[in-house]
Amino acid sequence: MTPPEKLYDTDYEVGQDNIQAMGMDIHHPVFWVSALLILAFVIGTLMVPDAAKTVFDGAKLWSINNFDWLFLGAGNIFVIFCLVLIFLPVGGVRLGGQDARPEFSLISWFAMLFAAGMGIGLMFWSVAEPVGYYTNWYGTPLGAEPLTPDGASKAMGATMFHWGLHPWAIYAVVGLSLAFFAYNKGLPLTIRSAFYPLVRDRSWGWFGNMIDVVAVLATIFGLATSLGFGAQQAAGGLEFLFGIESTINTQIAIIIGVTAIAVISVVRGLDGGVKVLSNINMGMAAALLLFVFATGSTVALLNGFWNTLVSYGEVILPMSVWWGREDGNFVHDWTVFYWAWWIAWSPFVGMFIARISKGRTVRQFIIAVLLVPVLVTTIWMTVFGGTGLEQAMTQTGALADGIGDYTLAMFQMLENLPLAWITSFIAICLVLVFFITSSDSGSLVIDSITAGGKLDAPVPQRIFWAVMEGLIAAVLLFAGGASALGALQAASITVGLPFTLVLLAMCVTLYLGLSHERRYVMGKG
Repeated sequence: MTPPEKLYDTDYEVGQDNIQAMGMDIHHPVFWVSALLILAFVIGTLMVPDAAKTVFDGAKLWSINNFDWLFLGAGNIFVIFCLVLIFLPVGGVRLGGQDARPEFSLISWFAMLFAAGMGIGLMFWSVAEPVGYYTNWYGTPLGAEPLTPDGASKAMGATMFHWGLHPWAIYAVVGLSLAFFAYNKGLPLTIRSAFYPLVRDRSWGWFGNMIDVVAVLATIFGLATSLGFGAQQAAGGLEFLFGIESTINTQIAIIIGVTAIAVISVVRGLDGGVKVLSNINMGMAAALLLFVFATGSTVALLNGFWNTLVSYGEVILPMSVWWGREDGNFVHDWTVFYWAWWIAWSPFVGMFIARISKGRTVRQFIIAVLLVPVLVTTIWMTVFGGTGLEQAMTQTGALADGIGDYTLAMFQMLENLPLAWITSFIAICLVLVFFITSSDSGSLVIDSITAGGKLDAPVPQRIFWAVMEGLIAAVLLFAGGASALGALQAASITVGLPFTLVLLAMCVTLYLGLSHERRYVMGKG
């Protein structure tokens, strides 16, 4: 049996299986298998988009309906695991060793992790989701009566539940695992490294290759899906604001523009690209939030912050279970769907968070990645969701009739406030910049995986993956429309089922690794 102090002895070197050619530094066979599978999926979906959507929708529904217990149970485990780490002695372990120091300031670090994590989703769903639940357009959580004060309270609580502790705990598990094994144990920054304590050198064989390929597919499919649907959403905003018709040409033009800026950003790297855009994002988002707070019902919104937290606290336990629910359709259509989506996105977001978190302690990491985003999300939901709910409850504007098109909900809320044209334009800019940062950070993640865990892949490789994301979205949107994008989204969510097991295993290996670090490296056994 291997002595514990030798637990991480491995002669594997980052990039030892790589091939250098045409300015690329690619890991064999992860790069080639990923590229071939992506090509096969795109061609097959273009040939029979409706059939592809039917097949993948069936797989998605089968996963969600038969494994609701696994998704919800695992989500609860991730939250408890992360909260416990804050108070355990291993919380003092520093990513990169005791002498490591952070690469980025607190503000830039938080801006990047928040922009990559769910910034774009909050732009669209912070208004649409609570109003949709309150008006029963999307169903009601926990059997709440629509169009009532209780319905409004549960609508805000359910929205916070979907965007609060659980999704960020999913990201935190992946991000912390990858950061620890890369920076403290010298393993490659890829998903496979988190399994070294369990499977040892098999991490560098077919098992590890398979995990990394699935991570690449989940990342690029999720990003391409968001880019495609995001182009439709942004085009809808332009039509709403400027009267520019939301045609396929307009949507593809948006994808081209976003991809072009993302390529420039990814070439500039973390400091000159993602960090700059993320700081711009957070500045614009803060300005828009303050404006809505100041011009809306300020006193009601001040009270609303506390009410939102109370509503969240009231629903978090009943919405965390899957048995004895009177809102069975809501659970599967929304909560389990969200959990599968967050888990499918976790390789991308988690690895990006790991990439920017060297020098933080485990305790700092969990607080920043789990608790601070929940606080900010509560403020965001209170201001935007609360304002939208008030308009629906007072029969003000288009939201009084419910949610016709969720992509327009934010703009419909803003049009009832002063300077609607300016704030709506800022909202469109925010949407586009959020997409650029997602594409940019996603490209950096795929670069790392397909380069065998190297932190700085060659520039041509970065450009390749950034262009691929836009190309997949544009081609599917042009040739297959909503059916093709729907198939891509369903495929991404289906990946969430096997990755749930991967994340549960990560909790085990992470605790083993942290305990080893504290006992044998820090000498505090």
